[in-house]
Amino acid sequence: MMMTPPNPIESPISDSIDSDNMPIAISFIVVNWNTRDILLTCLNSIVQTGQRLVHEIWVVDNGSTDGSASAAKLKYPFINLIENKTNRGFAAANNQALTRMTGQYAILLNSDAILMPDAASILLDFMETTPDAGMACGQLLNTDGSKQNSIANFPSLLGLVSNESLLQFLMPKRFPGKRQKILQPIEVESGIGACLIVRKAAMDQVGLLDEDYFFFFEETDWARRMREQGWKVYFVPTARIIHAQGKSVGPRADGRILFYRSRYVYLNKWHPEKALLMRGIILLRLLFNLVLSGIGAGLTLGCIRSLRDKTIVYAKILAWHVRGCP
Repeated sequence: MMMTPPNPIESPISDSIDSDNMPIAISFIVVNWNTRDILLTCLNSIVQTGQRLVHEIWVVDNGSTDGSASAAKLKYPFINLIENKTNRGFAAANNQALTRMTGQYAILLNSDAILMPDAASILLDFMETTPDAGMACGQLLNTDGSKQNSIANFPSLLGLVSNESLLQFLMPKRFPGKRQKILQPIEVESGIGACLIVRKAAMDQVGLLDEDYFFFFEETDWARRMREQGWKVYFVPTARIIHAQGKSVGPRADGRILFYRSRYVYLNKWHPEKALLMRGIILLRLLFNLVLSGIGAGLTLGCIRSLRDKTIVYAKILAWHVRGCP
């Protein structure tokens, strides 16, 4: 069954709330780069689901050339808009809004994500009743309603040499995943950054996102720093978010290269003594995948597009490694 996005609504705050006399509860932050149409859909979901919450909305545009910023400001004139001349990346752009926000909490939302009804209020209520929570994520959904992975474990040697699905099956408490039926909030290592709620007090103690990450792993690094400082990270399954996975990243190979670049930043920072070994394992897996997909593409004479595309992507990623990971 296809998930239906919230209907359009124009008023940022419900008439029943006297927002002038109440502190801002949530600062919604959306970073955009050339995703005009899905940005407007994302903003619509924020406006609708946040109408009973005292909130503000920040949009940080990373040098888009598709009219995203002007379209967003025209349709939603009450938003706070920051326009960068170039693409500064996810962490740096979010930090621009995080340093100016006035909310007690921030909800970081990808432009390709849509908040379902009550998602924001569920996350807010959880944070308000869980004082040790520095960060929380909700359940990400595909457009057909099926579950996406919403929980992320910290990168480790075990995770690199093993299959993720196998680890989730053998050690479900340490490696929770979408195949499990999780009905109540649970503590996790980290959440997928498509939608995260973060406590301002935790940010003040831990600091903002590390701008060494251009895209990917900045939220994993943030979660790890929060846990190091005594804060906990949770998964709240009843807060649901539709996520058009990958629409905000760009071409597939380029997006994967961004992933590997940030992965190496993380490994060098948190596992300096094992970083070289872990990189070697990653390269071996990439080479194995290239050979396997290449054989499949060859045997089918390139007629199966998914095999052909995978082979091209793996080849581009390995070529990037050969060039020294520029």
